Amino acid sequence: MRQVFLIFLTAILASCMTVGDLTDGATYHLRDAGLLNHSEIKRANNWRLQADSYIYISQGLFIPLGHPSAKPNVVAEETFNAFVEYFPRLRQASVPQGFDEAMQVARSDGAHYLLYVRFAQGNDRIGNWDEFKGRKDSGARLGVDRGALQLMLVEVGSGYLVDTANIRHRGGFLTFYNTKPENLLRPPLREYARRLLGLTP
Repeated sequence: MRQVFLIFLTAILASCMTVGDLTDGATYHLRDAGLLNHSEIKRANNWRLQADSYIYISQGLFIPLGHPSAKPNVVAEETFNAFVEYFPRLRQASVPQGFDEAMQVARSDGAHYLLYVRFAQGNDRIGNWDEFKGRKDSGARLGVDRGALQLMLVEVGSGYLVDTANIRHRGGFLTFYNTKPENLLRPPLREYARRLLGLTP
C-alpha cells in the first residue's frame, strides 16, 4: 500500500511541475544554502530600456576594498560581455574614467545612457593548492570569494539618474576552486541587463 501511495504522489508531483521547474527549484535551494554561486541585485527603480538603446559603459577609478589586485577595468569588460547578449548598441571605455570624463565621452559619442560601474569590494579567498602553499596565513583565508558592485544608469542628454543598483555576490562551496571574485561578475550583470529589458521581474 505504501508503494502505491508513493507512486501516486510522484505521479501527481510530476504532472504539476516540469523538469525545468524542478531544476530551477533545486538550483535556487543550492544557491541559498551556499553550495553554488549566489548573487543579490537591489535596484532603486524599475526603469526599463528599449533594446536599441545606445549604452556607454565605463568603470570608475575606485580600487575595490579588500581586493587591490583586481584588473583595473574588469567590471566594465564583464558588463560589456553580459550586456552584449541583450543590447546590440554598446561601447565600453578601454580604461577606468572619472564620472565627468565618462559623461563627456558618452555625450560626444551620441550615447543615450551611461552605465557607470564600480567594483566596491572584493574578498579573494584561497581557491587552489598553489595559493594555499603560498600564504602563511592560509587557515584564515580559506573559503568562498565575495564581492560587491555599484552601478549608476544615467540618461546622457538630461543627466538624469535613471537607476542605481547594488550587486552582492558570493561563491559556492561546490564551485570555489580556482576562482577569483571577478569570475562571479558576469551572471548577475547579465541578470541586471535582463531586468532593464523587463525580461525578468
